[in-house]
This record gives sequence, structure tokens and C-alpha cells, in this order.
Amino acid sequence: MLAVDRLGVRAGELDLVTEVSFTVSAGERVGLIGESGSGKSLTATAVLGLLPEELTASGSVRVAGVEHELVGAPERLLTKLRGSRLAMVFQEPMTALNPAMRVIDQVAEAREVHHPGRDRVLVEADALRLLEQVRLPEVATLSRAYPHQLSGGQRQRVLLAMALANDPDVLVCDEPTTALDVTVQAQLLELILDGVAERGAALLFITHDLAVVATVCERVLVMYGGRVVEAGPVREVLTEPRHHYTRGLLDASDLESTDEHGRLHAIPGTVPAAGEFPSGCVFRTRCGRADEQCADLPPWTGAPEHGHACWHPVGGDS
Repeated sequence: MLAVDRLGVRAGELDLVTEVSFTVSAGERVGLIGESGSGKSLTATAVLGLLPEELTASGSVRVAGVEHELVGAPERLLTKLRGSRLAMVFQEPMTALNPAMRVIDQVAEAREVHHPGRDRVLVEADALRLLEQVRLPEVATLSRAYPHQLSGGQRQRVLLAMALANDPDVLVCDEPTTALDVTVQAQLLELILDGVAERGAALLFITHDLAVVATVCERVLVMYGGRVVEAGPVREVLTEPRHHYTRGLLDASDLESTDEHGRLHAIPGTVPAAGEFPSGCVFRTRCGRADEQCADLPPWTGAPEHGHACWHPVGGDS
């Protein structure tokens, strides 16, 4: 349903995302994980053609049934596809929702823009039905409220209703549960899974939470330095990681495991700024097992002779 091939994002001469490739089939759920600054959200916004003007995309993004290449496509075409074939649930609903519009009007607008001429009464009925489907409480009252009058979880339900309004073929979720408590997070994840299952949609789910990936996704891509450094079935990647960065993420997520000093595991240092990643293996400056050979490794390609068993698949479907 979605095919991304050698996708790149640049700011002038600076590479922010490099040769990211993956596919998502109809009904399939694929996770994209990594620390903040790894390039996850840039990848998602590039897929939907939503990059800021100062950034440029290269490579290929194709959606099944759409004749045109989406990278470099005219805004007129992208506007027609966004919300109908491709939809997105953003991380922060207060910046994604219009603070001056009532909730039901925003959901209705998401329907109306792709169904021009439809009777307004029917459009509002559709909007109310969608809000009921995402289990907005007290829907008759809260549907007439403004975004600031809703809780964070309620606002995310509204965003999900808008994203599902036109039965998209591909749903992209960019860390939609980050600011929610555990109970509300579980409820929203269930709604997302129900929504894509009912429509047979492809799901690309971006998160830094490995437990969420294990719950939601079938396949996972691990990003670091704007590159996919490991990819595969969720069970395989999360139980038998082959790249040291993935291993570091897993160790850091285990709150019951400590080092020899009784401290929780953590990846040393921080994600470098764009343009400051080292040559060779992009993770080598933070890797506890790196040596001089790592500087000679290609940034994201395999070197099976390397004694550390570090593995860097090309693209996202290895």
C-alpha cells in the first residue's frame, strides 16, 4: 500500500534523512522507533509531503493505485491525497487542532473537504458518528466544545476521528500517546488498532516506546542518525537485536535491570545534532564496543567480518 524507496531529506547541503526504504502492506502495522533526533518524524512528514519549505526530499514515495510519484508532486495532488488516501495523527493535538473551531466542525470539515456538495446535516451526522466510534465521552456535549475544553486524551480522540474520517488506505501516527497516562494510552492504542483493522488500512506507527511497538506492530524499523540501522519482525528485533544501537534501546527500556553500580542502563551521551554524526558507523561514538574498525564501516551497510557482530541492513526491508 505504501512503498518508500531511498527517501532522503536535506537542509541545503546537510543530510537529515538518508536512503530510508520500507514498505507497508494493506492491513500491516509497521513501527518506526529511535531516540528524538533520529529522523522518525522527518521521515513521516516527508512521506506526506508536509516538510517545511527550507527542507527538500528525494527518493520515492508511492501509494498503491496512485499513478504519480509523491516526492516532488504538486501541492494540488498532495492535498487531494492527504486525508483521503493518506492520513496522520500528530503528536501534539493542540497544535494540530484549530483552537477557534468547535470539535464537531473540525471533524465535519475533514469529511466535507473530500466530499464537496454533501448535505451539511449529513456531514455533521457523519462527524458525530466518528466521534462516537473513537469513544469521545459525553459526545453530544463535548462535540460542541472547543479543543482547550477537552483533556489531552479527548483531543487525541478527535484527531483520530479526523484522520479516519475518509477511510484512508495509510494511517501515520507520530507518537500519538506520548503525553498520555498509561490507561488513556492503552485506550487510544486500542482505538487506533480497531480503526485500521476495520478499514484494512496500512499503519505506520512512530514512537520511542518499545512496549508500544511490541503491542501495536508486526514489523519494526530502528532509526539512528537519519538512517534505518535495523529492521525485521517485532519479535525478532526486540528479542534478538543485531545492532548495538537496538541493544542499547532495549537495555535502557528495562527498568528492572541495572549495571554493576546498581544504576539503570542508559545509552551514553546524546544524539548528535544533524551534520555531527561520525563517519563510518553512525552510532560508534556512543557504542561501548566500538573500536577503530568502526570508523571504516559504511554508515549503514553490513560488514559481517566485523568481530563485534554489528549489523547494518541496507534499507528497511532486510
